[in-house]
Amino acid sequence: MEIDLLKNYPRTKRDTKARVEEKTEEVRSIARQFGRDFFDGERKYGYGGFSYFSRFWQPVIPDLTEFYELNHNSQVLDVGCAKGFFIYDLTQAIPGIKAQGIDVSEYAIENAKPEVKANLKVACATQLPYEDNSFDFVMSINTVHNLEREDCAKALQEIMRVSRGKAYITVDAYRDDEEKERMYEWNLTAKTIMHVDEWKQFFEDVGYTGDYYWFMP
Repeated sequence: MEIDLLKNYPRTKRDTKARVEEKTEEVRSIARQFGRDFFDGERKYGYGGFSYFSRFWQPVIPDLTEFYELNHNSQVLDVGCAKGFFIYDLTQAIPGIKAQGIDVSEYAIENAKPEVKANLKVACATQLPYEDNSFDFVMSINTVHNLEREDCAKALQEIMRVSRGKAYITVDAYRDDEEKERMYEWNLTAKTIMHVDEWKQFFEDVGYTGDYYWFMP
């Protein structure tokens, strides 16, 4: 299902024209290492400081909880968890829930929120270190599009493999030429960007049957 379950996530107006002027191949290369520069370095490399603020995930969790019927018995995985901020807020909202996260970034995991650091590990979305059907719900926000198309397909298949059917992802996408231009002006790390209709066909082709929505700057 196409559904915006992040509608309550705070959004800011993005100046894509200013962004494109400072993006070079060197900047992209550094950003795609997903190290300190990407998270806590200069703004041109990524976040420009990736710190915990409750205002981001806390407003989103009620919608996810209700839609996927999450409770203290649920097993949840966040693919591309960064420093574990979502995992932390989820465990605060639902005491007892078993929430884990993986991220390709050693820096992010090493600098994760201390309360949930033990629940996180370094791994790639193309090879999730879990048994089949391990999780009631698997989420991946703005992550799988950072892979080349073939690996993106593997990541989506892995998400479905370790889930018990319930999954939610967001990916970089566009609906028209104007949105496409803005997306390519803004994009720093994504390697797979498609029209929403292409994404839907891609999901069908690779066997991704979870829910989804789009990131558009």
